[in-house]
Amino acid sequence: MISMANETIALSQEWLENTHHLADHAELSAATDLAQATVLLGEAREHLEKALDSIETHGHSHSHVEVELV
Repeated sequence: MISMANETIALSQEWLENTHHLADHAELSAATDLAQATVLLGEAREHLEKALDSIETHGHSHSHVEVELV
C-alpha cells in the first residue's frame, strides 16, 4: 500500500510540475503556489520511502513508522 500511495503521489507531482510550468510561462500568480505544492509532494514521497525502507529493514513488528496529518 505504501508503494501504491507513493506512485499515486508521484503521478500527481508530475501533473503539478507540468501545470506549474504552464502557469509560469503564462506569468500567473498561482505558479508560486503550484511550485510549493510540488515540493511538498516530494517531501511526502521521501517520508513514504523512509517508512517503506524501515519496514523492509526491520520487519513489520520492529519498525518505527509514525503517521502525521499535515
